[in-house]
Amino acid sequence: MTELAVRTSGLTKTFGHQRAVDAIDLEVPHGAVYGFLGPNGSGKTTTIRMLLGLVAPTSGGVEVLGASMPRRAAVVLPAVGALVEGPAFHPYLSGRANLARLDAADRTADPRDARRRIDAALDRVGLLAAAGKRYRAYSLGMRQRLAIASALLTPKDLLVLDEPTNGLDPQGTREVRQLVGSLAEDGATVLVSSHLLAEVEQMCTHLGVMHVGRLVAQGTSTELRGHGATEATVETDRPDAAARVLTELGLSDVRTTRTFAVGVIGEVAPEKIVSACVHAGIAVTGFRVDRPTLEDLFVSLTGEGFDVSG
Repeated sequence: MTELAVRTSGLTKTFGHQRAVDAIDLEVPHGAVYGFLGPNGSGKTTTIRMLLGLVAPTSGGVEVLGASMPRRAAVVLPAVGALVEGPAFHPYLSGRANLARLDAADRTADPRDARRRIDAALDRVGLLAAAGKRYRAYSLGMRQRLAIASALLTPKDLLVLDEPTNGLDPQGTREVRQLVGSLAEDGATVLVSSHLLAEVEQMCTHLGVMHVGRLVAQGTSTELRGHGATEATVETDRPDAAARVLTELGLSDVRTTRTFAVGVIGEVAPEKIVSACVHAGIAVTGFRVDRPTLEDLFVSLTGEGFDVSG
């Protein structure tokens, strides 16, 4: 098995004259929670459909769990759970009955263990107590969790979740976020497609940013956020004197306001800044370090923002 759970090379999809996905090289490491970011219409869902063999690429290659797709889909897909574009269940059946129908359609599952698998999946997403309730009576958060349960009926090495928190209230969003974290702790690789930056920032170890069909950035969360400028702000009644100290220390882009001196830290250790100011006889009444956020990263890469809080 390769070190990557998902790998694409030059993956491209065109619809007529429109290029929805433009030669992307996706790399999702085993064990990662990979945040696949981008505004609606950026090509995320089309990419996911190609990964799962639901849409044929125009050109390029796809490997999932070390196997070529869609050629080896029959071998790969039993180890992949997916939630794409929202759940679809029978409204008049209970949560348990809906899962039973899906489980019965799985040729790799032993029917003798169906009850155990279904209850385990329901329990994993916190729906065991509501298993007998009809789906139409479920809240939106419960429906999303049931959809994730359907992807967990058998053990999975890779979970692909397209907008799993879409439309959820804060409580439902928190529940899904915790569930994703627990799945990763159990050893699954999770690819989460989302346009909600705040959620991705809290749960993902790796990021890929899509913009108009292109993958404009990819790497660990720490690496990508490290590309931005970290700034130190010194609050003082002598901002000009503080600015001179910042410049002497090697900070760049130093500027002042009536009560602040601000500069880009670069390689300077933040703890040295206050010490140097005090040593120079400057009274420091406040100090903070502002590191770039995921929103800052996205804006710097694409020149536009999108939903930050959901």
